[in-house]
Amino acid sequence: MPASSNSEAQKPVSVLFVCLGNICRSPMAEGVFRHITNHTRSNAHPMISSIDSCGTAAYHAGEPPDPRTLSVLKSHNITSSFYKHQARKFRNSDFKDFDYIFPMDVANEEDLLSLRRRLIKKGELKEEEAGEVMLFGVWGGEGKEEVDDPYYGGNKGFEIAYEQVERFSNGFVKMLEERGQAKN
Repeated sequence: MPASSNSEAQKPVSVLFVCLGNICRSPMAEGVFRHITNHTRSNAHPMISSIDSCGTAAYHAGEPPDPRTLSVLKSHNITSSFYKHQARKFRNSDFKDFDYIFPMDVANEEDLLSLRRRLIKKGELKEEEAGEVMLFGVWGGEGKEEVDDPYYGGNKGFEIAYEQVERFSNGFVKMLEERGQAKN
């Protein structure tokens, strides 16, 4: 969970990006965030302990990202040599494993918050142990912006999603730096 005291201020944070199928928006956000923070599986950035992505549904579990996602990432020098991905579904344990859980849209945010409430009510999750769930778009500087699902559209939708997740990632990193949790 987010650091709250000065003694915890330097603790690296873990980040999970969430969309519906985990082949378009959330893996793009993961790739962009890894790139921005220069975080690879073999080279951990001091402000980030872990980065991952998943979907609220298991439609594409085990699959690589959509080819259009990979194409847009490649056009911005984020390649498979830097970033590997295999789609997976959100696990209940993700609430405990990640400090920040960033859904790409309101529907996924509502699904996660509803699941979180049910797990707390059933005693399977303590509220103080659960990571913070918030729309990733809050870090864009323009309110609670959603990343529209580009799956059924053309390449332009993927470019728009890239611009958004890059802007949101930079906004989130800036917040970490301002809180003193991160040092470049």
